[in-house]
Amino acid sequence: MHTVAVLALPDVIGFDLCLPVETFGRVQLACGERGYRVVVCGTEPVVSAGPMRIATDHGLDILADADTIVVPGCNTVSAGLGDDVADALKSAFVAGTRIASICTGAFTLAGAGLLDGRRATTHWLAADAFRAAFPAVQLDPDVLYVDEGQVLTSAGASAGMDLCLYMIACDYGSAVAADAARMAVAPLHRSGGQAQFIMRNRAPIKHIAERTSLDDVLAWIEREAHRELTLRDIAECAAMSIRTLNRRFQAETGQTPMQWVTGVRIRHAQQLLETTPYGVERIGMQVGFSSPANFREQFRRLTGVAPQSYRTTFRAREERNKEGAREERNKEGAREERNKEGARLAG
Repeated sequence: MHTVAVLALPDVIGFDLCLPVETFGRVQLACGERGYRVVVCGTEPVVSAGPMRIATDHGLDILADADTIVVPGCNTVSAGLGDDVADALKSAFVAGTRIASICTGAFTLAGAGLLDGRRATTHWLAADAFRAAFPAVQLDPDVLYVDEGQVLTSAGASAGMDLCLYMIACDYGSAVAADAARMAVAPLHRSGGQAQFIMRNRAPIKHIAERTSLDDVLAWIEREAHRELTLRDIAECAAMSIRTLNRRFQAETGQTPMQWVTGVRIRHAQQLLETTPYGVERIGMQVGFSSPANFREQFRRLTGVAPQSYRTTFRAREERNKEGAREERNKEGAREERNKEGARLAG
């Protein structure tokens, strides 16, 4: 049986850890047998996972017997990688073991030297920190996952599910993967990449708590992005010359002022696509684009999908949530009726 070893390092992200355990652990083949044996291993018998503590079944020695190793992300990406973990991963790689990461687990693979010269991805919020730490890796923060053959990486949170289902399809075919997707109430394939889930103009992890000299003008753009803004309009709001404005934006946001405006408009459009029934053309005009064609082009460029595809993805998720809530209310109602009937009979 194919053994999947999930590596639980200290401060592991609980969701990232549980996702491969549940996804691989529930795979059933047509013959009725389980598709995978899943084990959790680590450097310590008990590791922290945010507010939880997770017990591991094995030490690092189990990695030598695994067919696939999955490395979940950790909450603190700046923590150094121990030699024991790096050596175990390198040995497994040399032996031909398939190794995959979820979210910031890519930092662990890169720290072990397994991603040098390769294409990889990680959570978009950690992209800048990853590039700074591992310049030899070809980072692509816009995709859901990357398959480099023996080494695979995925973006944040649910992108790990996409990668797990992809690996199941590689191992046992699309029919088994589709059944695993149904068990997880998740799509087997999603259109587009991680870019569609990025909240545009949000600061990367290392900058979240920092303020910039542009805070006031950024807040103004947030309110006024639906207008036909020009560079001169923004410079007047910032009380500086256009040249100074451009220099400040590049230094503090890494973008030009108009790139920032476009990002704000796309984020506003994402929110309207998720929450309103308005048509695509109306939304484009409402958030500040002068033509539907320009809106569609910019939306696809920044998110990787068309506006209607984006709406379909998020509306489907909303409908699943509503259906789950309805089922829960129905169950609660049935429990109340049973309790009333029981009380009546007892009385």
